[in-house]
Amino acid sequence: MTNQNKTRVYRGEDFAQLDKRYRTQLINSMPGIKALQLVGTRGVEGQENLAIFNSIFHVGANPPYLGMVVRPDSVDRHTWQNILATGSYTLNAVGEDFYAKAHQTSARYEKSQSEFEMVGLSPLYREGMLAPFVGESAIKVGLTLQEYHRVACNDTQVVVGKVVYVELPESLLFDDGSVDLVAAGTVGSIGLDGYVASRWLGRLSYAKPDKAATSIFTERG
Repeated sequence: MTNQNKTRVYRGEDFAQLDKRYRTQLINSMPGIKALQLVGTRGVEGQENLAIFNSIFHVGANPPYLGMVVRPDSVDRHTWQNILATGSYTLNAVGEDFYAKAHQTSARYEKSQSEFEMVGLSPLYREGMLAPFVGESAIKVGLTLQEYHRVACNDTQVVVGKVVYVELPESLLFDDGSVDLVAAGTVGSIGLDGYVASRWLGRLSYAKPDKAATSIFTERG
C-alpha cells in the first residue's frame, strides 16, 4: 500500500530527466478534469475526420468564441489541416455511452480513412455547416475559424473559432441558459487516457464581497 504521507517534489531541472510518457501524463493531468470534445472536420476533397481534444476553453460570449490548443504540426495534423483549408469545424460533447469510441479516434489513422467509420460513430450534417457533427453527441457546436496564434515556446497553435451553430435538447437547458452537462451524460478527461463522469455538487449565487454565496441549484422538470 502506498504511504499516503509521502510527498514527491519536482523542480524545474527535474522534468527533463523524467520518462517522456510519465512526464506527459504528470503535466497533462495536474490541471484537473478537462472539457472533452470530438472535433469534426472535412477536407477540401470531402474526406471526413474526427479527433478527440481535451484543450477546449471559453474565449468570449458576445460575440461567442471558443478556443482550443492544437499540438505542433511537425507531423500531419489532419484536423488542423482541414480547419485551415476550409475554416469550418464542429465540437461534439463526449457521452458516457461512447467515450471508448471517442478515445479510439486518437489512433494514427491515415488521412484517407474516416475516423467516423473506423470507430463506429455517425457523421451528421446541418445546413450551413461544411464540417460534420457526431450524430451520437447530445451537444453539437459549429464554428468557423476566426484566428490562430503560434505559441513560440513549443510550437503549439491556439485556435479561436466563432460559434455559428448550436444544437442540443431543450431538456438540457436551465432557465438562465446554463447547460446541464450532468443530465447530458457528458464525460471529462484526466491526463491522456482517463475518463470521468460528471455529477452536480451545486450551483452558487453570484459572488459579492459583502454577501455569502447561496445555493441556486434547482431540479428541472
